Amino acid sequence: MQVPQDSAIAATAPLVAPYGYGSTPCGYCKSKNGRTSIGASVTGLQPAVYQDFVDKGWRRLDAQAYRSRKEHRQALNAWNRFILGEEYRFKVARLCPRTREEKKRRKNHFDLHAAVHEVESQSVKRPIHPRTKEPVKPTHAFKVQLEPDNYSDEKYALFEDYQRHVHKERPDEISKHGFKRFLCSGLGQSSRIVEGKEQKLGSYHQCYRLDGRLVAMGVLDLLPGCVSSVYLISYHQNVKDWYFGKLSALREIDLTIEGGYKYYYMGFFIDSCRKMRYKSQYQPSYILGTYYDANPPVYVSILILMTDPETYMWDLLDVDYLNRLSSRKYVSMSLERQLRLPPYKIVDVNELGLDEDSLKRLWAYQRDSGTGKPGDGAHRAGMPGLIPLANIEDEIDLGRWPIQVGDRLAHMENLRSWASMDIRDPASPKGVVAELAAAVGPALVSQLIVKFG
Repeated sequence: MQVPQDSAIAATAPLVAPYGYGSTPCGYCKSKNGRTSIGASVTGLQPAVYQDFVDKGWRRLDAQAYRSRKEHRQALNAWNRFILGEEYRFKVARLCPRTREEKKRRKNHFDLHAAVHEVESQSVKRPIHPRTKEPVKPTHAFKVQLEPDNYSDEKYALFEDYQRHVHKERPDEISKHGFKRFLCSGLGQSSRIVEGKEQKLGSYHQCYRLDGRLVAMGVLDLLPGCVSSVYLISYHQNVKDWYFGKLSALREIDLTIEGGYKYYYMGFFIDSCRKMRYKSQYQPSYILGTYYDANPPVYVSILILMTDPETYMWDLLDVDYLNRLSSRKYVSMSLERQLRLPPYKIVDVNELGLDEDSLKRLWAYQRDSGTGKPGDGAHRAGMPGLIPLANIEDEIDLGRWPIQVGDRLAHMENLRSWASMDIRDPASPKGVVAELAAAVGPALVSQLIVKFG
């Protein structure tokens, strides 16, 4: 593991303050301990490093290969008709009629880029009416702007309205401080040149304004290899019935394609959560899977790389994958391939023809994961996807992990009593950093500096 050699290098590396393993209420299923995680606060995070973080447990859509669905096109077309209005559409059809070739092309081919920009104020046709000599205007003015993720009272008012009506939060649960911390303190903005075009990087707000009023806002992280959709605030009396989740997703997919980001990340996917099922409608989508096994079966040696925590594999979220998700509480496609498991719940394991060692691993895999108590630590609780403690010190030299103490740079091994600390103790500094290292892997460890407190 490489270690920063001087303060100048250290000043450019992100600082990570680990929180350790714990459980929190789930915002989707509403259970008190429905979400478990290994938490950390990172400052000085650059887009390229954040890209590595999100590639440790996310899902993505190949924007270039995106295939539109009928309901997506219908939602977008209905919104466009609402913005333009019947009178405008009638007059423009007479004053600027489409050619036969244009009509045929629109009927047989869905142009995502043209469709999402068609009704923006700067794109709308405004032909001169021959009788009034005035330009023909649409019913509504619609404008979309990509802005830095800065705070404004206008944005906070939309957020407050959304939290009260959608998440049913009380006024005392909503604050400007919380809004700023949650949605206005992301990555700094920068840019780079890709194939002769400027590509924005960092955290941004995609603001949707109807007749001059902010009615929706998407929070986006623009990274070197993806557009990551963080949050969408879309509750407003003027747009709440217009499927703005679909509209914003289509626009963000188009942003991904036009900006050269390639992939569109929609966040986590939990098949049993009704609020997340819509994500499987955007295809082709891929889920990032991980399963660590230091001793894979010899008959699947070609799949050994899939068990390397640094070699995370993307699997197509197709019907086969969805069947597996609906049949089990935890799915690792790499292990399912190694054990040659069928997509549906296993009835008779004897029919699989597995040897004794594989049968033991199968039963361990089928046990409920993550059933331990938060105080037990992530490994004892059975959190999936971690490098086992037995392998941590072989793969990562935790003692040489840089740590910032005041304005000085040292190493974890310089901490008092480091040598006597037990890596299995989740309350000790060694146990805390071991859990973090097990979650992020050697490549990210080499890019981070630890800072406690």
